[in-house]
Amino acid sequence: MKTKIVSDSHAPETNTKKTNESKIKAQKIKAPQAETSVKRKFSRPIIIAVFAVISALSVLVCTGIGSVKISVGDVIKALFVDDESMARLLVWNLRFPRVLVGGLVGVCLSLSGCILQGVMRNTMASPSTIGVTGGASFIGYLTLVAFPAYSYLLPIGSILGAFVTTMLIYALAYQKGVSPVKMILSGMAVSALFGAFNDIIKTFFAESLGNASGFLVGGLNGVGWESFRMILPYAVVGIFICAFLPSRMNILMLGDETANSLGLRTEVFRFFLIAVSSLLAGAAISVAGLISFVGLVVPHIARLLVGSDYKYLFPASALLGFSLVCICDTVGRVILPPGEVPVSIILSFIGAPFFLYLLRTREGKRGERYVFRFS
Repeated sequence: MKTKIVSDSHAPETNTKKTNESKIKAQKIKAPQAETSVKRKFSRPIIIAVFAVISALSVLVCTGIGSVKISVGDVIKALFVDDESMARLLVWNLRFPRVLVGGLVGVCLSLSGCILQGVMRNTMASPSTIGVTGGASFIGYLTLVAFPAYSYLLPIGSILGAFVTTMLIYALAYQKGVSPVKMILSGMAVSALFGAFNDIIKTFFAESLGNASGFLVGGLNGVGWESFRMILPYAVVGIFICAFLPSRMNILMLGDETANSLGLRTEVFRFFLIAVSSLLAGAAISVAGLISFVGLVVPHIARLLVGSDYKYLFPASALLGFSLVCICDTVGRVILPPGEVPVSIILSFIGAPFFLYLLRTREGKRGERYVFRFS
C-alpha cells in the first residue's frame, strides 16, 4: 500500500510572509514609542529648567507687587544694595522674607504630597486630603497654648502631629495592603475629628492664640525672617533626603513583591518615607498653618508634564510648588486692598475643583485600580 504524500510548497513561504509582516507591524508600533521616549527624555530637563526660571521670576515679580509697586530692577538693587531707601525697607524687611517662606512652604507640601502618593499608591493622597494637616495643626495649637513663650517648639510639635496622624490613617486603611478608598475615608474621618478639636481650642483658648492669626487661618500674613529661620533647617533636611530617594521610590512603585525581590525592605522604607513626609508637612504647617491642596494639585500637574519617574517628579513638583504658593499669596495680598485674602483660601479655590475633577475621572472612580506608569 502506497501512501500519497502531498507537499505543500507554499506553506513555508506563507509562514515567512506572515512572520515578516508581523515584524514590520511591530517595528511600526515600536518606532513611535521609541521616538516619544527619546523626546520625553530630552524634554524633561528642559521642563524642569523652565520651572526653575519661573520660580526665580516669581520671586522677583511677587516681591515687587503690592500697594507700593517696585520694578524688578529696583527689587534686585534693593536685595544687594543697602541704601536705606523705601524700596530696601519694603523688599528686605517685609516682602522678600514672605516670598521665601511661601516658596519653602510650597516646596515642602509638594514633596510631601509626592511621597504620600507613592507610599499609599493613590494619586489622590496629599497632606490635606488624608487629614495630615489637621493632625499637625492640632498639635501646633496645643504647643501654642501650652508653651506660648517657646515658639521654636512649634515645628517640632507640628512634625510630631503629622507623623502620628499619618501612621494612624495608614493603620486604619491597612488590611492585607493599603486600600486607597479606605485611606481616603479614614483620612476624612480623622480630619473631621481633629477639626473638631481645633475648633474647641480656638473657642476656649482664643487669647493664647491671639498672636498667631496667620497660623489659624492658613496664611503668610506677618511672617518674616524669624519664620524663615524657623522653617529653613527642616526644609533643607527634607529636600536633602528627597534627593536620594528617586531610585528606591521607583522600585517601590513596581509593587511590594517585585520590590522585595530586588532587595528593598518595603515596610521599613515605607515607614521611613512617612517620617520624611511628616517632616516636610509639619515644617510647612508650623509657619503657614492649615494650607490645603498644594500636595494634591502640584504632583498631578508635574506628573502630567514629566511622567512618574521620581528622578524628575521631585524637582518638578518642588519648583512648581514654590511658584504656585508665591503667586497665590501675592494674589491674596492685592486682590482686596487694603486687606488681604489668606493664601489658603486662594489655593482652595484652585484645589477643590481640581479634586472634584479627579473624582469624576475614570481613574478617580476606580481608585483601587489606579496604577503608576513610568514613561
